[in-house]
Amino acid sequence: MVANFNREVIMANINFSLSGDQAEALSRKAKISLGLLITGIVLFAWGIYADGKGLATYYKILGFFMVCTGSGLFYNKRWYTSVGSILFVAGIALAYLGSLESKETEYLLYISGFSGMMLGSMLFTYDPEKKYNLKTHYFKQSNWSQRIGLFLSGLGVGIMFVAWLGNINLDPSWLYLSLTLGSMALGILLYTYGTYNGHTAGIKNNHVMFNAMTNRGVLGFVAGILLTLFYIQLYWHSESLTSLISLFDSWSELKRGKPADQWFVYGTLYSFVILFLGVKFIIKYRNNRYQLIRTIVVILSQLILADMIPTIMEAMNYNGTSAEIGEKTRYLGYDANPVQSWPLNYDAFTPGNIQAYTYEGHQPVGMAYFFWSIVLFLVVTPVVTYYVGKRWYCSWFCGCGGLAETAGDSYRHLSNKSVKAWKIERWVIHSILVFVLIMTIASLYPYLTGSEFVIGFATLNKTLFFFIAAALLILCVFLFYRWYKKSNRKVLLAGAIISIFILLFLSIAFFNGKSNVFVIDSKSIKSAYSFFIGAAFSGVIGVGFYPILGNRVWCRFGCPMAGYMGLFQRFKSRFRITTNGSQCISCGNCSTYCEQGIDVRAYAQKGENIVRSSCVGCGICSAVCPRGVLKLENGPEEGRFEPNPLEITKDGVKLNM
Repeated sequence: MVANFNREVIMANINFSLSGDQAEALSRKAKISLGLLITGIVLFAWGIYADGKGLATYYKILGFFMVCTGSGLFYNKRWYTSVGSILFVAGIALAYLGSLESKETEYLLYISGFSGMMLGSMLFTYDPEKKYNLKTHYFKQSNWSQRIGLFLSGLGVGIMFVAWLGNINLDPSWLYLSLTLGSMALGILLYTYGTYNGHTAGIKNNHVMFNAMTNRGVLGFVAGILLTLFYIQLYWHSESLTSLISLFDSWSELKRGKPADQWFVYGTLYSFVILFLGVKFIIKYRNNRYQLIRTIVVILSQLILADMIPTIMEAMNYNGTSAEIGEKTRYLGYDANPVQSWPLNYDAFTPGNIQAYTYEGHQPVGMAYFFWSIVLFLVVTPVVTYYVGKRWYCSWFCGCGGLAETAGDSYRHLSNKSVKAWKIERWVIHSILVFVLIMTIASLYPYLTGSEFVIGFATLNKTLFFFIAAALLILCVFLFYRWYKKSNRKVLLAGAIISIFILLFLSIAFFNGKSNVFVIDSKSIKSAYSFFIGAAFSGVIGVGFYPILGNRVWCRFGCPMAGYMGLFQRFKSRFRITTNGSQCISCGNCSTYCEQGIDVRAYAQKGENIVRSSCVGCGICSAVCPRGVLKLENGPEEGRFEPNPLEITKDGVKLNM
């Protein structure tokens, strides 16, 4: 009652009206934006209709560019944020064009496209009052242990740079690889010792705002450019990584009995970073039991579930597909990782993987994985999310989240806390969730039109697939509409309407005998998703843009698994972060270090529980709070959105009714 009264008093003193000049300017800007949006939609639709003919590709790119430009102009007030938005969208268009061109020109278009995105991000996050330079606190504040650690880490990274950018074969590879990884590991441990040894209990985030590597300074941008370049080569030009890959041949021969490839290198570096920067994270948060246990689970999940098990499965010829099937084996770490579920693993229910699951030579493990994938998606994920929220996956078992929490810990404060970013987040992540659903149906249905899979006691064909998909879509309509009536959230009504439309398209295709459910060629939909979401967003932007957009940009804006679990967490879960507003001193630590961009302080000041679909339950907001205001809880579902009735003050416990 007290919190509600204070909110009403504050809101009563705010004038939300616009002056005549402001309204006229907004009207002009809205008209221009609307014109660009409509024109862009028409061009994009025409490009889809005329797919494969003449200038269809360019119509789609131009239309997409105009749609996003109109959106950017409408939402941004400053010229550099508008220009940044336009450059970012232009970069996406160029990169997509690169995926359609020949080898001779695609690399240049990839570089140009992602450079445009990088420059756009720089302008979008530009602060006119900030001085951009190479200054970093290390030169003045660091001790000898930190300096030696940085030197050793730099030595290891330098050797990899020689192999990568210098394209020089280092022989013997086992010696240079040992020197590389050993130097980096020892350097990280020495730097960690020098940073936290001798300090009093408490979490230290000293100097992150004054370090050119972690405050969107010049060093951060350089790191982002190098990471982006690496990911471009990793996904689309692995032949340029030949010398770097050969550096890992000795380890690959020992571990797998064959030479390394780009995905083995990536998986090895991924596990290495999570392990040793995870140790750094544990020491930093050593006085917080929740963070200690959580990080140990993250490390073990990466080493065992994402690395060890896939390696064993590969040795037993269970990982990926085989030569008899004629499908290309996917990279190590997803196909056999038992916690990578659809929709994050978007290939889980596509023809290639179902062929691998049902292939006679892969039994009985293949069918076990197939049924486990279904149970994990339909049963385990919703049930566990209901009881503990999406944190069980996003902050404990997910590899993307593990890298964000360990390697990205120093960048968590760079997440955008504005309401505008929150709106963009909701539109983008739910659109991608719809996209992956459409892509999966569009990929699997045409294949089942002429083929079928024998799955244990049943045969998966077009008819069975139609009835299963129709039943699930009807269930989605029912749940979305029920939750909408209960919470009056328009996003749920939109979900119900979209489910109806997908069901309508699927029914038309089934009863009319058509193979393409959504008119567009299924391969085009799959290739677009694989490029935009599976590679560009999750890899290049998701990791390469850590130093600019923060460590959870993929988890917050792009991950379909996070979007799927977020719906349950927001509308049907026991998880919440409770607040004791009377103890809040408005220091802002919680909001500053929220990697998901949630303005936690605003909730704490009003004494409201935090029930947000984007919250990954990392617990850092609670850990950095000096007053114990925040607490992660799993309580009764009823009353989750109500302000905390109990307030602990200096005068005792106060009950607000």
